[in-house]
Amino acid sequence: MNLSIYFKKFFNNNLCSGIILIFCVVASLLIANSSLGEGLDNFIHKEIGTPLFGLKFPIHIWINDGLMAIFFLLVGLEIKRELVEGELSSFKNASLPIFAAVGGMLVPATIYALFNSGTEYSNGWGIPMATDIAFSLALISMLGSKIPNSIKIFLAALAIVDDLGAILVIAIFYTEQIHWSYLALSAGVVVLLFLLNFLKVTKIIFYIIPGLFLWYFLHHSGIHATIAGVLLALSIPTNASNVEISPLEKLEHTLHIPVSFLIMPIFALTNTNIVFHDGMVEGLASTLGLGIIGGLVLGKLIGINLFSFIAIKLKLSKLPYNSTWAHMIGVGLLAGIGFTMSIFIALLSFKERYEIQEEAKFAILIASLLSAVLGVIILSMSSKKNKLINEDEENDFEDDE
Repeated sequence: MNLSIYFKKFFNNNLCSGIILIFCVVASLLIANSSLGEGLDNFIHKEIGTPLFGLKFPIHIWINDGLMAIFFLLVGLEIKRELVEGELSSFKNASLPIFAAVGGMLVPATIYALFNSGTEYSNGWGIPMATDIAFSLALISMLGSKIPNSIKIFLAALAIVDDLGAILVIAIFYTEQIHWSYLALSAGVVVLLFLLNFLKVTKIIFYIIPGLFLWYFLHHSGIHATIAGVLLALSIPTNASNVEISPLEKLEHTLHIPVSFLIMPIFALTNTNIVFHDGMVEGLASTLGLGIIGGLVLGKLIGINLFSFIAIKLKLSKLPYNSTWAHMIGVGLLAGIGFTMSIFIALLSFKERYEIQEEAKFAILIASLLSAVLGVIILSMSSKKNKLINEDEENDFEDDE
């Protein structure tokens, strides 16, 4: 099973950006716990913009609501392209990562809820549902030819479906107060965007300008503004052809580098500035810490493999080509790297409750580290025999080119 040209670029981007993200996380932690920490905190809470039309926000809001909308635009483009022409274009291809992703969301949320139902932490049930695309794919890419290509594609598809689920969770459950007039204006812009698609308008600028208005209206409606990125993505024209490059693919290509090497590092730098203090390690044994760690490390592993096993036994799906259940266990662990998305949901879950946010971030950091180490160990141990097979596949790919 050969990797498509797109997936080769996709994994290469995630490999490099994952390394940069790791650097940014370490830098953010060092800065936060040094004399520069207070300066960084003051900087990201400084308001910029114009009060005209209500566009003056702290810098961290511009990052989390503005720049992250561009991240979700890219995720939305990837989802739509995969649905139209890629790994999710048929039920046979899409079924296993879809079932796995559903299990990987439901089981972690259930584990968290069991620990935290009725507590002040109950609103954070969405935190362990998310998988960090950049980190998880960066790590599996580092393993190179040890890993079957089909497993790399499976993890990519699973992470994309997982992100779609996280987007829906944010839109439905982490919206506080809805302002219906702005929501109606948002709906009007969405109709306009899909009308442009129906009329076969291909100039990207005619979608970007309404998309900016969509972001503004959604932000003021109370629904998290990052959803604008996904809605805009779904309206961008594409095709099922591998020959003609569609507007969607052009925009996706344009966004990959700024998102991977600018937006995500900025998010990591400004949102992982965890200040370590006495009692934080002990806090991992609290219901909040146990819910997050249990959900990400065990919940992802159990949910992904349990739902995959059921789907395969019911003959709705089959294991990825040239893979084993040991590979699936490794993938289940790597999917427990929630990091960026988990932190994002933690910020929404505990707004203005900075102490809880810090505890949640630390638990996410520990859980993601555990998942990463265990996942790499399992995949390395189980995949040595696949090295020669995948080298042959890569040679076949080069010959095809």
